[in-house]
Amino acid sequence: MFEVIVLAIALSMDAFAVSIGLGSKGGHRGLGLKSGLFFGSFQALMPFIGYLGGKGVLAWVDAYAHWIAFGLLALIGAKMIYEGLQEGIEENITAITNKMMLLLAIATSIDAMAAGFSLTLLNINAYLACLIIGVTTFAFSWAGVVIGKRSGTWLESKAEIFGGIVLILIGIKMLAV
Repeated sequence: MFEVIVLAIALSMDAFAVSIGLGSKGGHRGLGLKSGLFFGSFQALMPFIGYLGGKGVLAWVDAYAHWIAFGLLALIGAKMIYEGLQEGIEENITAITNKMMLLLAIATSIDAMAAGFSLTLLNINAYLACLIIGVTTFAFSWAGVVIGKRSGTWLESKAEIFGGIVLILIGIKMLAV
């Protein structure tokens, strides 16, 4: 279960970073709740989709599954580190609408779908794991908006880099399973 909590924290860093950027723009009073609901819901749903897909192909790739999980997590982690070193998408946001939140939620959770494949290799309840990922992302997204409102964006890129490093380390650990 420890791996799931670490995975949940790492996957939530993307949404956390975006939420910091959103919070730094001001926004309405319920933005933290809105951010948490959008990002948390999608971060819970996408790994489950990845898990189901992984279950479907696991029989075919069982001998290489650990390497595939490592590769996916390493690629996702590297992408997060790269994005953490770049300018955030939040720079171009002028209005925080439901449509924009939906697009951001999808964009930040696509990686979680690939990470969901790694859930097939852990001896855990996938429903519980996805719930933990969603609740963790909700909490980090809400906190990100609050932090962004109070301190600006200085923590934004550091969160993505941290999340990327943790995903790579989880991928390396998957090779030992």
